[in-house]
Amino acid sequence: MINRRDLIKHLSTFPLLGGFLGQNSLEPASFVAKLPVRNLAKELGIRTFINAAGTYTMMTGSLMQDEVVETIQGAAKDFMMLDEVQTKVGEKIAALTHAEAAVVTAGCFSALTLGLAGVLTGMDQKKVEALPHLEGTGMKSEVIIQKGHNIGYSHALTNTGCKIIQVETLEELEKAINEKTAMLWFLNIQADKGQVMHEKFIEIGKKNGIPTMIDMAADVPPVENLWKFNDMGFDLVCVSGGKAMRGPQSAGILMGKKHLIDAARLSMPPRGSTIGRGMKVNKEEILGMYVALDNFVKMDHKKEWKMWEDRIAHIANAAKSVNGVTTDVTVPELGNHTPTLKVSWDPAKVSLAVKVLQESLRKGNPSIEIMPAENNSLTITAWMLKSGEEKIVASRLKEELSKAVV
Repeated sequence: MINRRDLIKHLSTFPLLGGFLGQNSLEPASFVAKLPVRNLAKELGIRTFINAAGTYTMMTGSLMQDEVVETIQGAAKDFMMLDEVQTKVGEKIAALTHAEAAVVTAGCFSALTLGLAGVLTGMDQKKVEALPHLEGTGMKSEVIIQKGHNIGYSHALTNTGCKIIQVETLEELEKAINEKTAMLWFLNIQADKGQVMHEKFIEIGKKNGIPTMIDMAADVPPVENLWKFNDMGFDLVCVSGGKAMRGPQSAGILMGKKHLIDAARLSMPPRGSTIGRGMKVNKEEILGMYVALDNFVKMDHKKEWKMWEDRIAHIANAAKSVNGVTTDVTVPELGNHTPTLKVSWDPAKVSLAVKVLQESLRKGNPSIEIMPAENNSLTITAWMLKSGEEKIVASRLKEELSKAVV
């Protein structure tokens, strides 16, 4: 049962939400209701599992916090004008992230498409309706990216009708710029795979009057990244909402210069005849994303990090107690920046293929997901584990490795 008093107390800490949820939302008859008691996963035969892998889309990202779920449930009880929700929430998000403006999108991929759409069209409605057909419109048609950054997500950019121009060196970047160049795009998680770093990329863009966009989808933590790239000078910054921030999996954020955000919104719902019409985000997701972001910014990140380290250490100690097994903990620098455990074993001492181990953990009860790696090894993260699940992972991992000891 949702506790009406607790809900009102929670919403009072968010003036924005209190203004959005009208009187009807707080009436006992209209709001207080029992949560569904049906276990649909069990009813439909859908496997649930302990997520020791990470915030992968195929694994449905992360789990929303209770406050986010409560916000979504509360917002579902009233009608609101979608543009007003986006505007008010966008103002709050922009303030938190040092941006001029922001808008909640249908994931980070959608933010890329919509952000570029705004760059291409400006506030010209005829151009908005023409996308993705650029010929004869007067719109620019090329986006420059570094070759090492072209790993698939750039498809979001070609959805606008633009052509991708790949470069490798600073000299190639400067030579590639011409009258057709609409934008320069940077993929943060691949920053070390390119020769031109963030600041120089921005410098080149500003020198030539060309907007720059950075995709940092999975690149929080650290929390500072939420404003670092706005402060650095990127014109548009795109991030996923359903990963570390634990917002709705289908939500993301597009933030940056106000004139570009305003233009991007012309290609977003509720407007029709646009390339973004299908990238719909409802009021519940928008409000839920704001609460998730606000909570993430305010949380004790040092305490959270220590908890992850303790859970990883527990699993590592169990694994390396098996003869022939070694462990190593690293922290990826650019994305998925959390303690990551690599478990490896000597095949002469532990006769076990990593794919076999993965399947054994997956088919166990409870089911566990890890990520296989090369040369008889696997990786485990703790940031998506619920309290106590590290003990289950440790026990099952040790069990399966022990059975394979030669």
